[in-house]
Formats: sequence, C-alpha cells, structure tokens
Amino acid sequence: MKIAFIGFGEAARAFASTLREEGSVTFSAFDILTAQGRDKPVREAAERLGAQVCKTPAEAVESADWVFSAVTAADSLDAGRSVAKLLKPGQVFIDINSVSGGRKVETAATVTTGGAAYLDMAVMAPVHPKGHRTPVLIAGPQVVELGRRLGLMGFDLQIVGEEIGAATTIKMLRSMFVKGLEAVTVQTLLAARAAGRFDEIYASLSTSFPGLGWPAFPKYLVERVTRHGVRRAAEMRESAVTMAELGFPAGHAMGLAVAALQQEVGELGLRLDETGDLEDLYDTVLDARAGTNERKPGEFKEDAA
Repeated sequence: MKIAFIGFGEAARAFASTLREEGSVTFSAFDILTAQGRDKPVREAAERLGAQVCKTPAEAVESADWVFSAVTAADSLDAGRSVAKLLKPGQVFIDINSVSGGRKVETAATVTTGGAAYLDMAVMAPVHPKGHRTPVLIAGPQVVELGRRLGLMGFDLQIVGEEIGAATTIKMLRSMFVKGLEAVTVQTLLAARAAGRFDEIYASLSTSFPGLGWPAFPKYLVERVTRHGVRRAAEMRESAVTMAELGFPAGHAMGLAVAALQQEVGELGLRLDETGDLEDLYDTVLDARAGTNERKPGEFKEDAA
C-alpha cells in the first residue's frame, strides 16, 4: 500500500510513525515548505520515517491508495484543488483538517470529480503518542467500507454518518467548548493579575469549580495556549464559521473572540513550564504582552497594589 501526505507536519508525521508498523506500507509526502525552499525539517522527518519527499502534489499522489490531507485550515481547500484533476477511481482522499463542515463539503466536491472517494476524518485527541491509532470520527458516502479498511490498519475510529461534514462538525463544536474554556480561563486570570485582584478571583473560581483541579488546571491551560495558540486560533476561526453555518451569529462572534485570544498569546513565542509557580506563569505572559521584563513576580498581588 502507498500512502501519500499533502502536508507533512505534526499530524502527518505522527500517522506515518505508527502506520509503518502495520506492514508493507510506503509513504510519499509533499509540503508547501518544499515549494518555498524551507523544507529542511520536512526532509529530516521524512528520512527518519522512510517517506519520499516530493517536489509537487502530483508527484506525491501518483499511484497512492490513500491521500491524507493534513495542512493548515486556511490551505485545506487549496490542497484539494492541487490534486483534484489527478485523483482516480480507487484512490481515497482522507481530509483530516480541522475545518468547518461547509469547507469539507466544498473540498469533497472538488476532489471526487475524477472518481476518487472522499472521507471526512476528525482527529479527536493529540496525535502523540498513538499516531494513527488516535481516536478519530469518520463520515462520508462510502464510510462503512472505508471504515472497515481503516480498521484493518489499526485506526481507532467511530463512524458518525454518511454526510460529509458530520465528523468535522462534531470536532468544531467540541473545540468551541475546549478551546473556549482555555481562552476564558487564561484571559480571566491575566486580567485578574493585571487588576491586582488575582487572589480573590482565584479563590472564587477554585471554590466554585473544585473539580477542575487547581492550580494545575490554569497552569496547564496557559502553557498550552502559549505553545499552541496560533494553531488553535486557526481551528477556532473554523469553529466560528461552523457556528455561522448553523445560524448562530453570537456563536460566530464568540469563536472569533476565542481565536483572537489564542492568536495573541500564541504569537508571544513563550515556552512555559507548567510545573512553575502559577502567578509567575501569568506574569510572564503579561510581561511578554507588554514588551518588558521589568515587572517582578507578585507585583499584582493585592498587598502590592
């Protein structure tokens, strides 16, 4: 079996790392960084995983049985268009991108014109360490047969219907809650720190919601947002589109607000240690946001206000 990847970032590499254990599988990969001449990390990963780096999408998908699209949300439709005229009957285009249901419907219409099959796949947990065995949802007109074949390769899958977009819609709505909770928590505690009322806000929240696990919960969230905020922001913009497609303008606005916070914090370029002091972690974000490191940890405590 030959598996092609359009986009060879974290998700694609994780899938390849475990799919290679399933028997006689060969890999090809195209990444936009190759076209931009910035593909050293791609080539190093491909060499490690035994994948052929291709100069064009056409070269990557030639004779491939499965074609995984694993690009950024903004590039998902273009990725489909780049191979649409090349895909033939018997090939399967598996779209794992975190985009709205409408985007996947549009992509499916593009890539199936030559007779290839399309599968909407939503990855529902971090891809490490399980790789392709990470839980996924799948949907599409041929979902039963494709699900059977994926299952034989070790995918941990759940079929959610034949309607394209069903799998990704579930993920997008879940992301609204999960990434929204991250954003609300981080934004609230940053503002509480800046206002000099961190102790009161923290005490109130930890008392009202003890099951969340304080202080580990807000430490973990701020580390995740600083590390992955830019990528999460792109996903949240698609969650916002999903809300608009479903007729919820307030949900659309909320999704964009969450995306803005994730983007802002993610672009700070911080790498935090979630085992550190809670107040120090949030001070570090405030310092970076203000463009200065002069503030000392604890400055915003009530007794220092």
